[in-house]
Amino acid sequence: MAIRKKQEPSEYQKALRKFHKKSNRHVVVFEADISEDEKRHIFSDADQLRQCGNELLGIMKRNLEQLLRTKKYRALQKLYGKVSDPIHALEKKEVLSGEETQKLNQLKKERAEITNSMNQMREFYQVTWDFCRTKMMELKEKYRLQSIFALSRAEDIWAAIETILYSSGRRLHFKKRGDLPEIRAKQSTRGLVIDSSQSGLIVKYGKVAILCKYKAKDLWLQDEEKAILAYLEGPEIQDAHAVDQMSKGIITDTYRPCFASLVCKKIRGRLRVYVHITVEGKAISKRRKDNTPRHFYGKGNVGCDIGTQTIAYTSNTEVGLENLAERGNSIQHVERQEALILRAMERSRRAMNPNNYNENGTVKKGHKRWIFSKRYQKLRQRHQKLCRIAAENRALAIREQVNHLRSLGDCFITESPNAKELQKRAKPENPVDKNGRMKRKKRFGRSIKNRCPGYLQAKAKQLFESTGGTYVEVPILYRASQYDHTSDTYIPKKLSQRMYHLTDGTKVQRDWYSSYLLYCINKTYTQINKLKCRSNFASMYQKEKNMIEEIIRSRKKIMNSGIRTV
Repeated sequence: MAIRKKQEPSEYQKALRKFHKKSNRHVVVFEADISEDEKRHIFSDADQLRQCGNELLGIMKRNLEQLLRTKKYRALQKLYGKVSDPIHALEKKEVLSGEETQKLNQLKKERAEITNSMNQMREFYQVTWDFCRTKMMELKEKYRLQSIFALSRAEDIWAAIETILYSSGRRLHFKKRGDLPEIRAKQSTRGLVIDSSQSGLIVKYGKVAILCKYKAKDLWLQDEEKAILAYLEGPEIQDAHAVDQMSKGIITDTYRPCFASLVCKKIRGRLRVYVHITVEGKAISKRRKDNTPRHFYGKGNVGCDIGTQTIAYTSNTEVGLENLAERGNSIQHVERQEALILRAMERSRRAMNPNNYNENGTVKKGHKRWIFSKRYQKLRQRHQKLCRIAAENRALAIREQVNHLRSLGDCFITESPNAKELQKRAKPENPVDKNGRMKRKKRFGRSIKNRCPGYLQAKAKQLFESTGGTYVEVPILYRASQYDHTSDTYIPKKLSQRMYHLTDGTKVQRDWYSSYLLYCINKTYTQINKLKCRSNFASMYQKEKNMIEEIIRSRKKIMNSGIRTV
């Protein structure tokens, strides 16, 4: 049988692929306008995809555990780390001597040999993308799935395995019943076909034509739909224009629909399906009814100190100290409601399943059959609703805060994110205090879960960079929380010390002062500009005093700020 030769892409096709790699992308979300029967059909398909993915994940997990259990592979991992550290140190140097260059080449050869040995072991234990892909193609026949959807799910599973192999991942997680994965097709012409009609934008899923609907007052979605439909009218013309502009050094926004996915949600007992369309280009700026911009972008530095529960910022026009993700009901109120519901669920679970518990109240080991009462199921629905509303409020509140910060300046300066490290249990050098008691191993898991400081930092980076601004993370040696500009020294402080006095006696709030020092960065974004720090302090300190007076007057509780409102 003759082997079919692949057709070589033309120069225009190569240029178009290059443009697709360079261009930005964003996601547009519509609600699917379909019947209840069609929704149930999509939910059923998503559940089949969940079961298929779980079966593949179980196979890959078993292979991965067998690989990581071998002493040879663990030894290769340690050896790889020992060789990689000096390579990174040498690569950071701007100029290398002859001996250092020779040493670097030798280390790279050793690392290549170790990598080859590790790859051979992965192939032997079947922990490869090829095995994952071929296994999914076998399983899809059992669950009657389309290839494009099955392969998209296999890509997600392989990405999770890669985090364990090459990054800081620890565990693989299965999708439980009710936690449905998205039905995604990585091509706009297969599985979920994006097309236009007289009614507007549609997505074809088999024999179902899903109309993308939105509220009439949502002007942004209206503009996005018009841009996508304009591309679909003449895609060849739009692509040719984009390639021509790229040759001149300009990346244009074509608003080409790259691919779509269906997300299934159950909200207040109703089935809802949302269409997520990934669009090529930057998102269209939001506008009001009178066509004025909804958001205005400022100029200048914005120094921002992001804590576990608060955010302090300093700009040319404004200083502030706020709670993170504060919107709607207070987080303390939601926490109280959640605790009461979880307590009631625990009582119901113990009353209905007494045989699953030991005499001391602990859960028995091994496989157990659980019986859930109707009251328990209603409580579980209430808990899901509470968590869903809290998550939406968090996301909206953080986006509002980021938009406000963008209106103050175009250069966002902050410290590198450390939320993941703060979640870990502390390891004090002296675990026993002077009274012989064990010291508390402080962690910030609940604060980070409720306030999401890492999400705010990621959103700030995304917004500032996509709107022509700059996002800067200062180096570790910057030490904004320790510097005192009045004495030009670095003074370490206790975590509990929120209000403190500078060397000249000036009382400042710790988080705000850190944001002020971040605001006073030099032009190379590496060190504190001490001259700017001294010259601007008087005016900024007056703004800080006014801010604290306003917090006290309005009796607004700022978490861990040291400001007493009562």
